[in-house]
Amino acid sequence: QGRLVESGGDLVQPGGSLRLSCVASDEILFRIHDMAWWRQAPGHERELIADITHEYDTRYEESVKGRFTISRDNAKQTVYLQMDNLKPEDTAIYYCNANLRELFDGRGGYWGQGTQVTVSS
Repeated sequence: QGRLVESGGDLVQPGGSLRLSCVASDEILFRIHDMAWWRQAPGHERELIADITHEYDTRYEESVKGRFTISRDNAKQTVYLQMDNLKPEDTAIYYCNANLRELFDGRGGYWGQGTQVTVSS
């Protein structure tokens, strides 16, 4: 069974930066899947904020465009989310997800356990 493990969440001040990492335990799983970062804030639905295909095509949710950058390193079986100019509204639990892009639905595929990002002064 494939396994994803996120790390990098922390408490940061507005305007600060964080880099989240998600490591896949299975090399084949990682190489053939598209990868996504989702987030869920208290009282809100889980939302897709960035994804990257196995061919390195990227997409971003409008509110994070220009501030967040998704990337992947197949040799390390790792997907990253660089988050700059963080805002209080970015506070959420961030989840890593492996699936095919057309199947990203907030439920299916492989999921990590989540990592907490809190943006507050």
